[in-house]
Amino acid sequence: MKQRHISDWLKSRIGFITILVALLWAKTQMANIMDFRLYEGASIVQWLTLLINPIPIAFLLLSIALYFKSSKLFYPISLLIYIVNVVLIQLNVIYYREFTDFMSVSVMLGYDKVNQGLGASGLALSSFHDIFFWLDIVVLLILVIFKKVRLNAQTVATFKAFSVTSFAMLASMLVLMVSEMERPQLITRQFDSKMLVKYLGLDTYTVFDAIRARNVSELKSSAKTSDIDKVRQYIKKHNVPANAKYAGIAKGRNVFVIHLESTQQFSIDHKIDGQAVTPFLNSIYHSKDTIAFDNFFNQVGQGKTSDAENLLETSTFGLPQGSLFATQGSDHTFQAMPSILKQTLGYSSAVFHGNNASFWNRNNVYKNMGYQYFFDASYFDTSGDKATGYGLKDKLLFKDSIPYLERLQQPFYAKYITVTNHFPYSLDQEDKDPNFHTTNSGSSVVDGYFETNHYMDQSVEEFFRYLKKSGLYDNSIIVLYGDHYGISNSENKYLAPLLGKNADDWNANDNAQLQRVPFMINIPGYNKGFIDHTYGGEIDVMPTLLHLLGVENTEKYVQLGQDLLNPKRSQVVATRDGDVITPKYSYVNSVIYDNKTDKPVESPSQSLQDYMDKARDKAKEQLSISDSVTQKDLLRFYTPKGFKPVDAKDYNYSNGLNKLKKLEKDRGKNSRDLYTINGDKSTQSLYKTDAPEQNKPRSNTSRIQQVNPDQGDTSESDDKPNP
Repeated sequence: MKQRHISDWLKSRIGFITILVALLWAKTQMANIMDFRLYEGASIVQWLTLLINPIPIAFLLLSIALYFKSSKLFYPISLLIYIVNVVLIQLNVIYYREFTDFMSVSVMLGYDKVNQGLGASGLALSSFHDIFFWLDIVVLLILVIFKKVRLNAQTVATFKAFSVTSFAMLASMLVLMVSEMERPQLITRQFDSKMLVKYLGLDTYTVFDAIRARNVSELKSSAKTSDIDKVRQYIKKHNVPANAKYAGIAKGRNVFVIHLESTQQFSIDHKIDGQAVTPFLNSIYHSKDTIAFDNFFNQVGQGKTSDAENLLETSTFGLPQGSLFATQGSDHTFQAMPSILKQTLGYSSAVFHGNNASFWNRNNVYKNMGYQYFFDASYFDTSGDKATGYGLKDKLLFKDSIPYLERLQQPFYAKYITVTNHFPYSLDQEDKDPNFHTTNSGSSVVDGYFETNHYMDQSVEEFFRYLKKSGLYDNSIIVLYGDHYGISNSENKYLAPLLGKNADDWNANDNAQLQRVPFMINIPGYNKGFIDHTYGGEIDVMPTLLHLLGVENTEKYVQLGQDLLNPKRSQVVATRDGDVITPKYSYVNSVIYDNKTDKPVESPSQSLQDYMDKARDKAKEQLSISDSVTQKDLLRFYTPKGFKPVDAKDYNYSNGLNKLKKLEKDRGKNSRDLYTINGDKSTQSLYKTDAPEQNKPRSNTSRIQQVNPDQGDTSESDDKPNP
């Protein structure tokens, strides 16, 4: 009789949603244990909240279906709520495997800005146990279709439905209360997403993040002109002038910025069985014509590559959650490198990138930054296997950019965004160097990473050779930088032995120290190069470059970094997740580490505690000022003297080559483009590459879509140079 009673209860509507809650709980725990690893290092309270928090929120959401009397509404609504929750778990699992973070609402809403290429990455990030996120749904559908299960339980009285809702709300409040007791101001402070999920669960994190995103929107609408005054006071207090020894040493030169996708500092000088991974970059790094930095850290957040670009171009951070480019970039106000160099020194500007113009919303952001030209995938032949899921392969990007590059008016500021060294680090067999053998680490990600590093290195070398043959090299500076980490924390156990570390001893500070990325400024003919050991980050690039190029009165611009070549600068490096790195000590996940030993400082002295507290305050203030600038779009209230605000309407990225040719014709003998200087002859023949795809005919297939929002589908554009 008791068994029948239980069976009848399970067949009831409340029993049905209880089963769904139990399944959601099991799937959440599978993700918490196998993917998020939230139980590792968790406190007793966190263990309890991790076990309990999926239950009340699931009951709360699913209880909505109980208020619908009709079976035709109850079952579809409850299953829809259930499936949406499963989708949320699955998306976060995939996202976490790559970014070691949870998806913010901003990232979800901006998915259309970053979805190009994510199909391949998502597949590579999938795991066998992902099947269990969906298996029960498939089984249930089969049983319903073949009428093995009948979904026709009796309706639930409204007071019973309300009782379930009330129970769920009370339980949710109890979880929140316990969490707040353990972690005061968990919600009101700028939170750590991992900490919030530990205490409150994935659904609640998503809800609170949505509220935060709305608050950001309200921040912008409520911002006042006077808000910029605090920002300017901060800049006045923290500004360091140009070092007279280096000020203007690159004045008048072209600037090439080469974005080394996912490249970490450990790749430089790294060898595998005696073979250098990046032999050419090594030679640039150690060149007497190069000023290089070996303690240079990426400072990106969830915006990844777009955050890195923003840091370099504007000397401000990305957003605490989501991508500034994707969520605010369409109408944001910037004081960026392209517009500053154009207005102070007469530079033209262009970006070369073999992916869609809309990826990371670049087609809108670049206009607001003042970029005159943007040569995206629509300008190149990306058909067949010439592209990866993230764009034209690097060797082809550099080679195929020459018809556009040689028409740019000098001096110019040209940025190249490489993509081949992008997760999942897969390289077509024909692109692999037969003389280079990668590692056998046990991780296909790590092994593939060194192969794509090597390919990228060869592509940069080919470009340098062209620059020297064409004559551009001697009148340029070449900036090379890594945008963010390439190997995520989940793969570091495989990487550790390759770096001379013990995987069992690997800790949070090891992860933090691996956030170093290359930063090199190659100045041909300088001959006084060196490797600078100062601690800094991507936010410091803009003031450093402006001073090298001879831009004066840079303190009038809103830039939060400091010149890396000024010894009076601060060496406190703020990271977007709140960690702080200094030359001797680091503050990571609320623990002080000694950088020499990589071990936690068990009982820090009062003087060390005071030192790190001051460092944390500096980092927190810098991030806070940056967030005020970006979230409120404060630059719309402040125009530096002599600077003209950028009007995005002045730019259109269609027919770039025709526009350059027209400008060249209008200037006649005064034209300063390479094509004219070379006697009206192209320099394309000077470019040599061993890319096996270079001579393959155009085909009707492509791994990416070629669409430029300014001119529509341009797969057959007449603005492409003849092959």
